[in-house]
Amino acid sequence: MPATRTPAHPAIGRSVVVTLACAGILAAIATIALRYGFSTLAVTRGALLTGLDGLYAYRAPGSQLGTDLTPPAALLTAPAAVLPLPVAGWLLALAGVAALALALISQAGPIARRHGRRPWPVVLAVGALGLTLEPIRAVLGLGTLDLLVYGLISADLVALHHSARTRRWAGVGIGLATALSVSSVFFLGYLLLTRRHRAALTAVATALGAGLLAAAVMPHATMAWASDVLWRIDRTGPVEWVGNQSLAGVLARVYASSTTPVLLWLSFALVIIAVGMIRARAAHADGDELAAFTLVGLIAAATGPVSGTHELVWVLPAMLVLCDLAARHPRPAASVAAWSAGTLFLLFVLAPMWSVPGQVARNSYALSLVLLINLLPWRRPPLRGS
Repeated sequence: MPATRTPAHPAIGRSVVVTLACAGILAAIATIALRYGFSTLAVTRGALLTGLDGLYAYRAPGSQLGTDLTPPAALLTAPAAVLPLPVAGWLLALAGVAALALALISQAGPIARRHGRRPWPVVLAVGALGLTLEPIRAVLGLGTLDLLVYGLISADLVALHHSARTRRWAGVGIGLATALSVSSVFFLGYLLLTRRHRAALTAVATALGAGLLAAAVMPHATMAWASDVLWRIDRTGPVEWVGNQSLAGVLARVYASSTTPVLLWLSFALVIIAVGMIRARAAHADGDELAAFTLVGLIAAATGPVSGTHELVWVLPAMLVLCDLAARHPRPAASVAAWSAGTLFLLFVLAPMWSVPGQVARNSYALSLVLLINLLPWRRPPLRGS
């Protein structure tokens, strides 16, 4: 009787794919680092080298830029002061990729299973496409913490919808994210709006704990940040800079001013926050927590005084929501969702504000954020696990 041939073990195929994925990630980081040069991390490292007490007084030679990191974020990045810049940049980039991967496992994985697909190829594909987006490129290349913040918030997205044991920890991720990036406070507001008071209290306690730890280690810098840096609209760079894709940046460029018309900015920002939070609460009520969290992330990016492209990572889950809708609904709704996701992807890959003249191109990301806040659909019926 002839021997039967057995198929190759699936683990071998997975190992090959994982190896190729790791090689691709390393190649992508190397290419991105060459382009961006870890320039933001270089400023942070220069400030750290002056000592924690003088952290916010530092200005980089030439650019005159300083660091705007919160004290807990500065404490987290303190090891960069004793490491060569390329080593620190690579470590931070690898941590960012790991945070992105974990977030996509929790976000793209359930979508794949719902459509009868194996999760890991979908997660790898989404991750590969995500690395081509300007916000992800900027985070990895500049050396910022935005992907870590995204991962922490995504962890709470998972914790809120699993077992009672994980729900006990809900709020820790948002609290740590708020300690690292002030704009994450919008997620705390969202927890209160949706009456998750336990998670909101946990977030507040976690943020305060991280802040107190930083204050104990660097009291003078913490006082300087709380009394001065936090309240400066241009603390992360010139408001009119084309890289600032917030509403404040749009208004500054429209008025050809070095600052933004504050009252006009605040008025429009309050309207955007109100509309976005109402829509986020409605998405939560319909069971689409991913769309709700995405809307809150988009609000934070759109209404901040200075939002660099590296802070716009929430466009990635917005594309996931649109792609899921395109796969679930009949035409014409599916066509509209697919067209919207494709257009958004091309826009955030090509980054026209850097090369195309004209106000529309220069403000394209900010306008996209406002449109998404007002028009991003969510998925019905209630979807568990995503």
